[in-house]
Amino acid sequence: MEYETLMTIQGYAKFALLALVFIVFYSYAFSIYKRNKKGDKNYRDFEKYSDLVLDDSIESKPLEKRKKTEAKEDDKES
Repeated sequence: MEYETLMTIQGYAKFALLALVFIVFYSYAFSIYKRNKKGDKNYRDFEKYSDLVLDDSIESKPLEKRKKTEAKEDDKES
């Protein structure tokens, strides 16, 4: 193959990869937006977790309350 042909193929491959990454990223961002808007109970507010970087002392309040079922399962394992 000639050099120009290889460069053309490389250019198309880079564009295809960039388009694929763009589509995957924006579909993920849209799904997070849609779940947040819908009020899905499995949705987690990641901004709340990002605050852990700034406030990670032992005296800080827990972000979420433990479910009773989780507490019972932990007791059974002990």
